[in-house]
Amino acid sequence: MLAIEVKDPRLHGVTVTEVEVTPDLGVARVRYVTHAGLAGQAEADAGFASVQGFLRRGIAERLSIYKAPQLRFEYDATFEEGVRLSALIDQARADDARVLTVAPGESPTDER
Repeated sequence: MLAIEVKDPRLHGVTVTEVEVTPDLGVARVRYVTHAGLAGQAEADAGFASVQGFLRRGIAERLSIYKAPQLRFEYDATFEEGVRLSALIDQARADDARVLTVAPGESPTDER
């Protein structure tokens, strides 16, 4: 529905990563990412606010329910957090390798 029927250009390049629906079907938390990363969040949020009614009507029709859940859109920072953690791990490995290659009697901070 988002990729085919929504024409708002602010939502091009948006990918839904997860949807959580409350047990009473009252609220659906929709997590998404953009091709622009975190920099595209404000634009995507504005686009979602603009098409929220359209999406809710489409969901209600497709699920044959009278009232569709309230949609809450949240940027999913999982990818950025994963990249950050990966960089920290790489740095820790590089530091470990540097410490392990120090000759006996030298300090790891000594310049060669």
